[in-house]
Amino acid sequence: MDVLSAIIAVMLGTVNDVLPIAAIIFGFQFFVLRQKPANLQEILWGFVWVLLGLSLFLLGLEWCLFPLGRLMAEQLTDPVFIQGTLDAGETVADINWTHYYWVYIFAFLIGFSTTIAEPSLIAVAIKANEVSGGAIGIWGLRISVAIGVAVGISLGCYRIVVGDPIHWYIMTGYIIVVLQTSVAPKIIIPLAYDSGGVTTSTVTVPLVAALGLGLSETVPGRNPLIDGFGLIAFASLFPILSVMAYAQLSRFRAKPGWRRAENENS
Repeated sequence: MDVLSAIIAVMLGTVNDVLPIAAIIFGFQFFVLRQKPANLQEILWGFVWVLLGLSLFLLGLEWCLFPLGRLMAEQLTDPVFIQGTLDAGETVADINWTHYYWVYIFAFLIGFSTTIAEPSLIAVAIKANEVSGGAIGIWGLRISVAIGVAVGISLGCYRIVVGDPIHWYIMTGYIIVVLQTSVAPKIIIPLAYDSGGVTTSTVTVPLVAALGLGLSETVPGRNPLIDGFGLIAFASLFPILSVMAYAQLSRFRAKPGWRRAENENS
């Protein structure tokens, strides 16, 4: 009964969230465009499946992904576990950022794997491959974005451990983005900027957010509100750098598709 009541409560909340979207869409369709969709029945069934899918997804976040991310962060930063990484002769007082290397490794791997599985990134990569005539490889784009997210989340975890202000990292990152934009192939720049947004979606955000909160709660001297958030910003910034680097590497290797695509767009 507890499970059933939780599902009903989440579904009612989802209905309240989706109804304004449905009202806007159907309002424009019937009162502005004054046309009835030919596949109205399919659209209505689609909304039903959206409501059901969102409800189950939200339950999955609450019962699985958020607790899992926080649990992993707590275990990897547990003082007993950290003490096991100390070398002979070192004491608890000698613990510093280098002893949290398992946190950085976990952050890198979870960032890479969740991004590779991100449905929105897969869709963007397929379309980018189509419109570029094959110059932008599907797997090349997915892997470059995943590497950017992995590096960004690892660096974000390092920032939480050492307690540095987040704005210095973000400002430095965007300065590099601006400089890299001036030398990157023109056909990749808009896609690179969009790549940061497609990574912050259904799979990546829950685990990354939970990881940041769990890390800030267990590392001594950190505030979850100040230090726990911000990993998503790193996950959005670094894919821009990695995708432009992927394009520059592809152009350096003189891939014919890049030359042709650049000539067509010049």
